[in-house]
Amino acid sequence: MGRSIDISKARAILEKKRRLLGRGLSYTEKVLFLHEAKGYKKRALIPGKDQIGLYPDRVAMQDATAQLAMLQFMQTGMEKTQVEATIHCDHFIMASHGDLADLEEAVAENKEIYDFLSSAAARYGIGFWGPGSGIMHQVVLENYAVPGDLMIGSDSHTPNAGGLGMIAIGVGGADVVEVMAGLPWETVYPFLVGVKLIGSLTGWASAKDVIFEMLRRFGVKGGTGRIFEYFGEGAEGLSVTQKATITNMGAELGATSSVFVYDRSMNDYLRNAGRIEDADYAYALREILKQDDVCERGPEMVFNELVEIDLNAIEISHSGPFTPDRITKVREFNDLVSREGWPGDISAVLLGSCTNSSYSDLYAAAHILEEAAGHGLKPKVPFLLSPGSARVYETIRRDEILNKLIDAGAVILTSACGPCIGQWDRKDVRKGALNCIFTTFNRNFKARNDANPETRAFLTSPAVAAGLAVSGKTGFNPETDTLKGADGVEFRLSAPKPPPVPEGGLSSSKGSFIPPTKDRSGMTVRIDPGSERIEPLRPFERWDGRDFLDLPVLVKTRGKTTTDQISPGGRWLRYRGHIRNISENLLEGAINAYTGDTGSGTNVITGEKGVRFARLARFYKENASGFVIIGDENYGEGSSREHAAMSPRFMGTKAVIARTFARIHEANLKRHGILALTFRDRGEYDKICEFDKISLVGLKRLRPGRPVRGVIKRKDGSIFDLILNHALTREQIDWFKAGSALNNMDVKRR
Repeated sequence: MGRSIDISKARAILEKKRRLLGRGLSYTEKVLFLHEAKGYKKRALIPGKDQIGLYPDRVAMQDATAQLAMLQFMQTGMEKTQVEATIHCDHFIMASHGDLADLEEAVAENKEIYDFLSSAAARYGIGFWGPGSGIMHQVVLENYAVPGDLMIGSDSHTPNAGGLGMIAIGVGGADVVEVMAGLPWETVYPFLVGVKLIGSLTGWASAKDVIFEMLRRFGVKGGTGRIFEYFGEGAEGLSVTQKATITNMGAELGATSSVFVYDRSMNDYLRNAGRIEDADYAYALREILKQDDVCERGPEMVFNELVEIDLNAIEISHSGPFTPDRITKVREFNDLVSREGWPGDISAVLLGSCTNSSYSDLYAAAHILEEAAGHGLKPKVPFLLSPGSARVYETIRRDEILNKLIDAGAVILTSACGPCIGQWDRKDVRKGALNCIFTTFNRNFKARNDANPETRAFLTSPAVAAGLAVSGKTGFNPETDTLKGADGVEFRLSAPKPPPVPEGGLSSSKGSFIPPTKDRSGMTVRIDPGSERIEPLRPFERWDGRDFLDLPVLVKTRGKTTTDQISPGGRWLRYRGHIRNISENLLEGAINAYTGDTGSGTNVITGEKGVRFARLARFYKENASGFVIIGDENYGEGSSREHAAMSPRFMGTKAVIARTFARIHEANLKRHGILALTFRDRGEYDKICEFDKISLVGLKRLRPGRPVRGVIKRKDGSIFDLILNHALTREQIDWFKAGSALNNMDVKRR
């Protein structure tokens, strides 16, 4: 859309689209159409089938994904980014001792990474938010998100900015590179889901419980290929940070994005954050930044699906363990704990993450702790808390909220992702010990937070999390249960009522932000040639024009296979800029459907068993010209980490054949030259045996919509065929032939 948008031109574009479609437009459609690249189909686009080309206003990258993104951008030969861009250092700070000590340790430990990223940012005209500045999505919300704008970011929770009316989409690093190079970003035109909110939240119910209700209805796959548009009186009654909690966790639905229609709360938030120019800009466009009347009158004409949620009926709930869509009402949770045999005592409570680390979230937690302190109580378990940004930290310090939290015994962590992504140096529970933690995070996959597969992690809201910390009991229900004060008198906690924005405004602190450099002459990117953590990339090899014949199956994964399992974080985070070293974690967390083992398989050529997948992949690359990976449902669910595609490509993967794919991971596979194929008959997943050899034939005739023929050769010599579907466009087929999207970009430029 851009700050220089001509209102009359925008109206003309939208009126033309109304005539084309024969109806009014949703908010989402307006934003997409105002960013649409020229030269695409002139007819109405078919959701889930047609491609749309878009020109985003900005891109954002966090430090773990920015490394490969910038290494790829360096290969393009561009002198500077063609759109506004920022890098945010939020992933490499280990939670251990507390705020300043952890930050100092991270700065020293990760110096070469921060040097690379800061020098690359300076060289290519990119804003750089150094360590301690805050979590990318909170920083973007506070400083960059604008109603009606379009952004892509190399992190799956980029849709957090949808709470401020921005369509923000999580992508892989290669997508970001194309946009920074000035090319349109292509994606499948999404289905639109209208979510009408009525009523208002009451008591302990929170925005977290609203997205839990969505997860209960749709599950972790139900949002694939969809943008969720929230509107209605109930939506207007939510603050921007409440809205952002909901759009943030739309990623757990598998959604392309989630967004709220522009309303007064967004104007209030921008002004409270000191962004007067952006507030005035959005307000001037208020007639454009609204749904057309048809969305109220006849929403079924606009939306592919319509959902209505009565906020008055929302109940407080927990999510987990091991999957975000396992939702249990708090009033029923104690019975679940008993049935499952989980511990009745909580081992730790953690508050923070990009989902719940705003001023209002911390205000709510402080209210609970202050009330408990008035009765002589403090948290019975370790209570770790991460402010979302330097601005939030300085604001809660100014308003005495920080002191309340510290006085209650909370350990204040650096403004960073920390335990939410596994950056937690946990020492209080031994690995393998069954225990329960409660967090305000967005994901609860096995071993994600503390590398302990026996930790049962449950997601909940900030206020409920604080109440649980004081109680210390997994089954505590703050709506009905009482606590016994130091004086022996029982009392019940009261539900907090946090303000939508800080009364004194959000602090203007920018942390260690370095704005884009105007004079970039003589600037170079710093890479230590002897580094084990970062190395320049080499282009992937082009397709040689031949079919893939008699490829072994590296693994058939069973059940949920997330990007955390394909390319684990934790101790591997340090190698995110070094493709050879990070590839040593290949499929380390994946469950082998043939053996039940995790992270290892059988070498079908030598017969050796229990071989780590990374070593097995290298063997097949050298001795069998590569291999195939077989995946289950929603293969690649979770984060946008590009390494989960680049590492398999680097190690020799020719194709991944799955029942279904998660959106971002499928796109990443395509961009790095791996064939992403699905079984036409999902039941044929069960037919693939451990010693089968797979051939993919007729690849010279690869076309959009034309299935790929797979030939399966059994160990006994018998053969049968598979019909394998794909969603490759003509351009994506060119990526495959060129070896990657980046290679193809270079071919087109020459």
